[in-house]
Amino acid sequence: MRTRTLRFGLYADEQGLAWVSALVERAVAGSGSARIVDSGVARAFHGSELSTADVYDILEEQWAWEHPGQRSGARESVELRVRLVCSLRAWRRIRKSVIRALCPEGRAPHACRVPWFAS
Repeated sequence: MRTRTLRFGLYADEQGLAWVSALVERAVAGSGSARIVDSGVARAFHGSELSTADVYDILEEQWAWEHPGQRSGARESVELRVRLVCSLRAWRRIRKSVIRALCPEGRAPHACRVPWFAS
């Protein structure tokens, strides 16, 4: 077992961030073989001049395109980082589970509740 990191770029407000965090927690709990050792939100990249808004700018554009004429409110680009102790197989299974929950419609056209990017 090693420490591995899940990273999700999000364009979310506090409520959306809490929803995604809960999805991750449920996926980890359901794995039976992983545990969260640290979780946090980054708004800038350590040691870089880039902010998360620079890196995930496509998510703000996605929101605007999917919700024409609506204000984005308190949404901002952030990166949710969750450090897990688990096997690579468990990490992949958890990541896949979270992505399915974020996007239950799959590839069909739809508007995302929280625009996201898995890195």
